[in-house]
Amino acid sequence: MNLPGAKPLVRLLDFASIALFAVVLLAFGVQSDRFLTRENFIQILLQASSTAVVGVGMTFVLLTAGVDLSVGALMFVGAGLAGKMALAGQAVPLCLLTMLAVGLAGGAINALLVTRFRLAAFIATLAMLYIGRGLGRWITQTRAMNLPDSFLALGSAKWLSIPIPLWITAAVVLLAQIVLSYTPFGRQLYALGHNAEAAEKAGLQTKRLLAWVYVLCGGCAAIGGILALSQLGSVSPKFGELYEFDAITAAVLGGTSLFGGRGRVFPGTLLGAVLLKSIFSGLVIVRADEYLYPLITSAIIFVAVLLDSVRSGLLARLTRRPGALAVMPHS
Repeated sequence: MNLPGAKPLVRLLDFASIALFAVVLLAFGVQSDRFLTRENFIQILLQASSTAVVGVGMTFVLLTAGVDLSVGALMFVGAGLAGKMALAGQAVPLCLLTMLAVGLAGGAINALLVTRFRLAAFIATLAMLYIGRGLGRWITQTRAMNLPDSFLALGSAKWLSIPIPLWITAAVVLLAQIVLSYTPFGRQLYALGHNAEAAEKAGLQTKRLLAWVYVLCGGCAAIGGILALSQLGSVSPKFGELYEFDAITAAVLGGTSLFGGRGRVFPGTLLGAVLLKSIFSGLVIVRADEYLYPLITSAIIFVAVLLDSVRSGLLARLTRRPGALAVMPHS
């Protein structure tokens, strides 16, 4: 279907996150000379690191037109167990491996519910969210745990003058983008998200693909939890809370579609996470009213979803081919 002016508008919407980022930098930079400093930018990147990594896993799920609402709860359960182990004298590497195992196990359970029991992803992962939050509160007894200083070593360590969390984030983002852009697995994910029925008719193992994305999302949630814990140094009853929405917002701000089949982790999701944390950092620096934060957050989510809806609608009209199996890794 040929719509005059539609293609330029789609291209313009593709650069919406970059335009928003520039507006944020300009707006807060004008109001405070502290915002555009190297030190503040490093802090923004550090704060965005855990969100970006969790957002990478969320991007894989969103590409299949699914969603994972359990990532924050998995982070909480893993952190709670790791905290208990650390306070009991267990070695830090063993605690971190436990967090990773919890994330992968939670992702595997989500995969089982979605693929084997055919539950809607929203329902399955929402149930896991409540189970995880409840389990985490039971493990921690709803009490904050201050961890040994050795836990903070990862968050404060540097290599080549760059904090280790940023190296870890860069590695996860780079590896994920390579998988999406240059492997059969990545191309199949785009095909599945674009048209699940056509993908299955083409012989793709759709259930296996779905299972893997939820396991990967759980693993990314665990890594994000490790990064967050290494910077906070404590486990509170609210640890990991609302991370699922931050991850979804970061992915959608970066151009990933809620309708599946479209998105990138670099620069997409990474830029979305940095944009999100830049806004919160700017609000703190200019001493904005804290009661405005939820309103601003909801406005950001609304803008992200609106842009995605408009862009997806235009693309659907431009490329509508009944029964066609399309792969759009770069769209």
